[in-house]
Amino acid sequence: MSFAMPLRAEPLKAFLENPIFLSSVSSWFFAQLIKAVILVLRSRHRNLREIAETMIWRTGGMPSSHAALVSSIATSIAFLEGLGSNLFQVSFFFALLTMRDAMGVRRSSGLQAKALNILGRQVSDHIQNEFHPIKEVNGHAPLEVVIGALLGIFIAAAFVSL
Repeated sequence: MSFAMPLRAEPLKAFLENPIFLSSVSSWFFAQLIKAVILVLRSRHRNLREIAETMIWRTGGMPSSHAALVSSIATSIAFLEGLGSNLFQVSFFFALLTMRDAMGVRRSSGLQAKALNILGRQVSDHIQNEFHPIKEVNGHAPLEVVIGALLGIFIAAAFVSL
């Protein structure tokens, strides 16, 4: 018995042409692109690797790609399914939870990690001991989340209405 499912072009094409998919990917991409441009403008000494990492992987900064992505999903669904649909309700609260987490928990843990690393380096220098810093996860300031959400809303509205 074979569990391999043949990949047919029609479902894949429908998936890739779906306005929810297109607006979501575009919102994430443009938020990351804007973030990379801001990185380059703030410091002209950035190398290509740092710019590529920002485009693909890095979190934090202006605008929030998390907020852009989830607000785009919710907005697209609102336009296509209606504000009263169950799918919109789920996507709306998913978006709120994601944006709240980006501003709250992730931001707080990132600030705490930064403080611990500073303290760890100071103690390490004082007692002449090797220090291994912990990862500093970057969260978002409220303005970064608001700008990301607005970006996602506008991109979703454009994809759904065009």
